Amino acid sequence: MTTEHDYDFAVIGGGSAGYAAARTAAGLGLKTVVIDGGEELGGLCILRGCMPSKTLIETANAALKVRHAAEFGVEAEFKAVDTAAVRRRKRALIAEFAGYRQGQLADGRFALLRGTAMFTGSHELSVTLREGGENLTVRAKSVLLATGSVIAWPEVPGLRESDVWTSDTALDAEEVPASFIVLGGGAIALEMAHYLEGIGRTVTVIQRGKHLLRGMDPDVAAVVQESFGKRMTLHTGTGLVRVERTVTGKRVVFTKDGTEHAAEAAEVLLALGRRAAVDGMALEAAGVDLARQGHVKVSKTMQTSSPHIFAAGDVCGEAEVVHVAIQQGEMAARNAARILRGEGGMEEMDYRLKLFGVFTEPQAAAVGMNEAEAVASGRPWKAASYPFNDHGKSMVMGAVEGFVKMIADLETGEILGASVVGPEAVELIHEVCVAMHFRCTVAEFARIPFYHPTLSEIWTYPAEDLM
Repeated sequence: MTTEHDYDFAVIGGGSAGYAAARTAAGLGLKTVVIDGGEELGGLCILRGCMPSKTLIETANAALKVRHAAEFGVEAEFKAVDTAAVRRRKRALIAEFAGYRQGQLADGRFALLRGTAMFTGSHELSVTLREGGENLTVRAKSVLLATGSVIAWPEVPGLRESDVWTSDTALDAEEVPASFIVLGGGAIALEMAHYLEGIGRTVTVIQRGKHLLRGMDPDVAAVVQESFGKRMTLHTGTGLVRVERTVTGKRVVFTKDGTEHAAEAAEVLLALGRRAAVDGMALEAAGVDLARQGHVKVSKTMQTSSPHIFAAGDVCGEAEVVHVAIQQGEMAARNAARILRGEGGMEEMDYRLKLFGVFTEPQAAAVGMNEAEAVASGRPWKAASYPFNDHGKSMVMGAVEGFVKMIADLETGEILGASVVGPEAVELIHEVCVAMHFRCTVAEFARIPFYHPTLSEIWTYPAEDLM
């Protein structure tokens, strides 16, 4: 039996982007439904991304403090990490976060269908419910795709057959083997490598590119790379040949500098990126086109190639971070309401304040333009930096790796971007993000009072150099 339902706005996916869009649409008076077929409600960030990974990283950070306690005159001995206890703590926190989101999704402001959706037309979806397998027909005047992403599996011989770990495995492991090979050099790979080494595991990182953290300024990435090189084995500029099982664990065969090499460990962790979760949705039936790497192609208004169908979050790949996904979802809902009401003035996403952060040790973060983007912009610009090893608070903390860097327009003095690699980088970057929101100049920034001694006041030095 098939039941039919009609809505103004149908949201496929109940994660950060989907919930933000549904809440906004309902607030605008649109009859709204959220369709989510996951085993659990909550979305990637809460269930298998930001929150569980940062919970584990806090354990690694605590372990590192014990391991380096002697530097501060503290007598302490690092013995081991109880990974079962770490898992229990993580599960308790995630259950609380997910429970709150589940309550938001089911509070009656909009309908909630627990099932998987497939397009059968540009305004029609076939929804198979998780409970009982009943099929529903959902008709919607507008739709938002917010299905997130899934782990990308490259075509490497033996990779799947070797039953390697992914971030999903690592984030919910009760027992963690003694050694790992981490495949990848991006944020997920390096955060997992930091966690594993922090709790006392032996780690080897194999990265395809010449540098870690592709997309960040090379001088920022170099600090992380140098620091990681002191803690674990790094191989960059590689090509994966195959993965195979051994008597004691697993082996990764790779090329480097034209020569074949091999690394062995108890386990391999795959962290070579994610791809849009669009399998089985029959996007072609709705006239929705895909862009690079299978992401849904969107305009700045978050519209797909079918103007009444929008996309937000990881599925469109513009910037796979939660705060952007929320902005995209909210904007998509407002723009959908404009279309339904026959209004003009569509909103467009502005990525001027794009933020990126990596919770490694040291941390790395950036906002706005990097140096390559400043060059491409054609604007006259200049960058200035200042090191943590000459900054009082960071010296007191014993955290002297890295630096802060600010980029400004030479003619107007407006701050165009900033990067930081070092202690509390992901927190510190917001000093500049707030200033950039108000289009602050370096001269104005330099006049802002900063308490002494704090990490934050380090930003005054590059600002003064750029005046």
